[in-house]
Amino acid sequence: MHDGKFQKRTIFLIAYILFALLPIYWMVNMSFKTNDEILSSFSIFPQNFTWANYKTIFTDVSWYSGYINSLIYVAVNTLISITVALPAAYAFSRYSFLGDQQLFFWLLTNRMTPPAVFLLPFFQLYTTLGLMDTHLAVALAHLVFNVPLAVWILEGFMSGIPREIDETAYIDGYSFPRFFVTIFLPLIKAGVGVAAFFCFMFSWVELLLARTLTSVNAKPIVATMTRTVSASGMDWAVLAAAGTLTIVPGAIVIWFVRHYIAKGFAMGRV
Repeated sequence: MHDGKFQKRTIFLIAYILFALLPIYWMVNMSFKTNDEILSSFSIFPQNFTWANYKTIFTDVSWYSGYINSLIYVAVNTLISITVALPAAYAFSRYSFLGDQQLFFWLLTNRMTPPAVFLLPFFQLYTTLGLMDTHLAVALAHLVFNVPLAVWILEGFMSGIPREIDETAYIDGYSFPRFFVTIFLPLIKAGVGVAAFFCFMFSWVELLLARTLTSVNAKPIVATMTRTVSASGMDWAVLAAAGTLTIVPGAIVIWFVRHYIAKGFAMGRV
């Protein structure tokens, strides 16, 4: 009886994995083909294997600069988001004040708002301040969505830490900054990892704000990938190679925070 259930679970798991990996495999498969082969035939493996598409990305400044721009503003946004969210989450987890629940709910409603709602205000503000087409412009715009998410995740982890630890540290003569950095922060490093991961992923794949607030100097890879149409048509092969390389940073981040994400699921905060 148990063997039958185990076999059914195994079959469903294998089917799910194949279903989930099929689009990724097909994109990688296309990245090693030419446009002519992609449009003229259906093949599971490349018939004329080529590295030309990846060579184009690594040698064409309009392509590889997009990855550099994306990594810059994503890193800046993630750092600022975690730095801002840590004290805010600590306040929500440790103190009760007038309107705390309403303020917390308001933060979460910002996270649920479509990016298009903030597009015009950001555009006018950055045009006035001279921040258009800069990495900082996109990084600051994404704070509206990433800070509430980071606060929500971190507050859950912090609430699981007994308050007696805070009181004991104060009795032992620890100042708040010293206590927070040396004692409290290591206890919630899993939460920091989970929050940083979700901030990274949102900022990495977000298109509307990143495309509208940049044009040349800070244009991200997601915007570059939407502009591959030329007079000869869509460059499917190069687009597939770019998509394959876009997965790599996210896969690396997931590898480093995979244990923290699992802990976040166990705590019910992810």
